[in-house]
Formats: sequence, structure tokens, C-alpha cells
Amino acid sequence: MALGFLNIPWKSVVLAYDDIKTPVGLTGKKMLPILTLENGSHINESLNIIEHLDSSGKLSLDRYKEHPTFDSMLSRLGDSVHPLCMPYWIYTKEFSPNAREYFAQKKKAKYASPASLISRREELLLPLEKELAEIEKNLTPFYAGPSLSILDILLASHLWGMYLVVEFQFSPILHDYLQRVKGLCHFDYHQDFWR
Repeated sequence: MALGFLNIPWKSVVLAYDDIKTPVGLTGKKMLPILTLENGSHINESLNIIEHLDSSGKLSLDRYKEHPTFDSMLSRLGDSVHPLCMPYWIYTKEFSPNAREYFAQKKKAKYASPASLISRREELLLPLEKELAEIEKNLTPFYAGPSLSILDILLASHLWGMYLVVEFQFSPILHDYLQRVKGLCHFDYHQDFWR
């Protein structure tokens, strides 16, 4: 999203979830995304990548720092969104059967099985719906402001996966918001990989 908003040309390389060697070899840890720079060095951690690329200041991290409770809100969103989306994510094209099995085993301690998460859907949706109602109050028309900022990139990236959960539907306000972010960021969820 940030690359699209900043009009920076880029090429996506999707790594298999069970590929540990590549990210550890590039950065010393299994963490994505990774930005490969022209000089051959690498950066990971999304905010560090955005800060490095944003010479214009359009996505200044100052906006992020001005909202100290934003991080805890994203954490609460992740607590709901990740277990709701996981049973769907692991069947998208980017997961080979081996990567799917590796992912399921890695997440088993925290989430049990994908089937158990599906059976808990209603329980997991309750806190998410409350959080989304609060988020709507802060859309003016972007999060806490009249124009797209780093807050919208972070928020939309947390929410976008919910489009995969077929039983879930965003409110018209949130759907319109996410579509505005999508348009301004020239964002097309993994279409470079899924074509």
C-alpha cells in the first residue's frame, strides 16, 4: 500500500511460509516484508521500510506517534482478525500444501486448528464488531484526519484480510473507506502473484 501511494515501482517476491532460509539469510531473522535495496542490502519491519522510502514525508511516522493508543487498537484488531482469517488465508494460492502444514503446526499452540477457529467465529466477531464501530467514529473521512496517512496504511492492512472471510461483511462506511484507501494506494491484494 505504501509503495503504491508513494508511486514507487516495485516487484513482489512471495516467499513460501516454510521458507526460513531466505529471510534468515537476508536479514538474520524470519520476518517479512523485506525490502532489497539497489546496493544489495536489506531492510525488514514495515515501518522501517516505509520510513526509508518516504523521502517526501507523505507518510510521516509523526502521525503514528501522535496517536499513542493506535498501536494497542491495532493489537486488539489483530487478536480478532488473525484467528478469523487464518482458516481462509492458508487456502489461498500463496500457501503450498507443505507451507500450509508448516503454518498450521507453528500456529497450533496459539490457535489450535483452523477448524476450531471456524467453530469460534461468533465469539471472535464480537470484539471485532465493537472495535470496528469505534474505528468508524474516527473516519473523517480517513482515520483521524481529512487525508490518507500512515495510520490508514496500517489500519487498512490489518483489515483487508477480512474480505476473505465469506461470512463477514464490512459496514458500508468501512467498505467505502477501505476502497478509498485501495484506490489511493493502487492496491490489488497479491494480484501480481495470483495471476
